[in-house]
Amino acid sequence: MGNYIITIARGLGSGGSHVGKKLSETLGIPCYDMEILEMASELSGINESYFFDANEKINKGQIRIRNSKGVYTGRLYSVEEEKYLSNENMFNYQAEVIKTLALEGKVSCIIIGKAANKIIGSLKNVVTVNIQAPMDICIGNVTKRLQINTVQAMEMIKETNTYRRNYYKYYTGGSWDDPTEYDLTINTGAVGEEYASQMIVDYLKFKNIIE
Repeated sequence: MGNYIITIARGLGSGGSHVGKKLSETLGIPCYDMEILEMASELSGINESYFFDANEKINKGQIRIRNSKGVYTGRLYSVEEEKYLSNENMFNYQAEVIKTLALEGKVSCIIIGKAANKIIGSLKNVVTVNIQAPMDICIGNVTKRLQINTVQAMEMIKETNTYRRNYYKYYTGGSWDDPTEYDLTINTGAVGEEYASQMIVDYLKFKNIIE
């Protein structure tokens, strides 16, 4: 049996990242989050800070969100080209890393965020998951984990989820909130993080991806 990839999109405070880490321990496979930016930096030769800056421009509303199929084309611009340091090229190189992990990687892995479900979700060895939870659950998790008050937590959740929604829309043209974009959408407010992890393992078995 070959390698497989689990992609996890998640709302802030839903526990999606924790579910990913739990899966990593259970399945004995690596979990990538910001490491994707580091790998894209190595592949492209572009300083890692540019990848974070590209995300921040979307986060601050400096890029117009298009009502289209998204700007991602998969083309990698070289250092000689004008778009080498463009936001689109930052995403293209991240996408290239994700595709390489899925198509050529010898080790199974979990990828958190990065619109990975849209990039490789059509492949047979990929399971795409969206982790969400009701606002009150998310607020409780964020206040506890970050030691901030309820108002600060609510603002952070709204801002972060808006950023993730805009990021997804801008690059892929898809709807981050749409459950049909994923194989599984799990409400951790209903099932908890531990069982959410088990649900994903059970789904992998159901699809004959693992034994």
